Amino acid sequence: MTMLFLQIAFAALCCWFLFITVDMICGLPRNGGVCGATAIAKAIEKGGGNINGGTMMGNIVSSPDASAGTLLAACGVYCFGIPGGLIATILVYIGNRICYDPGYAGTTGCFIATFMVYGGTLIGIPAECFIAGMVIAILTIQGISHRNSSKLLGWIWRLFR
Repeated sequence: MTMLFLQIAFAALCCWFLFITVDMICGLPRNGGVCGATAIAKAIEKGGGNINGGTMMGNIVSSPDASAGTLLAACGVYCFGIPGGLIATILVYIGNRICYDPGYAGTTGCFIATFMVYGGTLIGIPAECFIAGMVIAILTIQGISHRNSSKLLGWIWRLFR
């Protein structure tokens, strides 16, 4: 039981780092790239949060970003190995185009996560640990405290600029 907990915790850290890094590099905190992202950002700012972190959170909710890509890659690798992760990458790309998302954070995150999750399986961390880890990573950003999460994302965004 302890080993499973450690595997999930390691996977959660890897997923969190991957999706935050890809989303930052792709500039999700910069502006609302899809419909609804700016409205979410303004609501989070009104609640005492950071506008840049809120913009990233709005982009996450409104279109498949690297967090969705990482989760779908983990599911794809769990079901079909690397081909499953690559199929997930194609589906995330299609989802981005459906949302009129001009960016590639979701596609990039999914592609990189496919190999990260597969690499994890090679060192003994099952893909299902990455699925659980990504759910935990998403909850830390979207599910616990919008105000505090947006401030953390805003702080990270300032480091990236």
